[in-house]
Amino acid sequence: MRKTLSAVGLVTMLAALAACGSGGATGAAPAPVTPATAPTSATPSSSPPPTGPNVSGCFTEADGKIFEYDGGLPGVITGTGSTGVVITYERRGNVCAWRPLSDRLVAAGYRVLLYARSVAAVPEDTTVAMAKRLAKEKGVGRVFLVGGSIGATTAVPAALRLGPEKIAGVVALSGEIAAEDAAKLTVPLLQIGSEHDDYGGREALDAARAAATKAPDAQALVIPGERLHASQLLASPYADQVLSTVETFMNRHKG
Repeated sequence: MRKTLSAVGLVTMLAALAACGSGGATGAAPAPVTPATAPTSATPSSSPPPTGPNVSGCFTEADGKIFEYDGGLPGVITGTGSTGVVITYERRGNVCAWRPLSDRLVAAGYRVLLYARSVAAVPEDTTVAMAKRLAKEKGVGRVFLVGGSIGATTAVPAALRLGPEKIAGVVALSGEIAAEDAAKLTVPLLQIGSEHDDYGGREALDAARAAATKAPDAQALVIPGERLHASQLLASPYADQVLSTVETFMNRHKG
């Protein structure tokens, strides 16, 4: 009885192997799958990080000119326009989160500088230094200063130090601009924030706008009912509205 069962099992196994190989032109059984070719959940689904000069892994030499400052911190200048834009991100932020804005402005004809911020440096001082660096690029005229959170707050005093001859305007996302700084500003100001943000919410934006009486244009876009902060606005359902507002503002005041 045991031999009969073994024979039946052998016949069944041979039939199954023949069926598996029937799709080939010669009817040969398929090659075995080895560990080197077998699919695995550990296989990366995205490209490896860049190994050459880059900024935070999301801007490379394919995007523009990579530079170093302050002992090796990286930055990038991308685009070829005659109007510059310096972007300073928020604390605990990163360059990559601001790529949607950078790409939009480069496509609109601006030349954009982004940089990895030093946690030890005063954002205002670095913003001034970056604006001066960008202004030295061939063909660049005046520069817009764009900031998120603390980068937005310090963009106005940075603009005051540089003066209207060099600065075309300030774009502040979720910043709390001091009234005394806003009162001295003589370049256009665009503020963007969300209503219930703990830093740079509606009250802060309204106060700075009311104080900016010398600015030739002072606008504020407040997203109602939300608590989105700085670069979170660029990854939200309101992203296109924010990007369009920034681009329209810059187009109006680039000169």
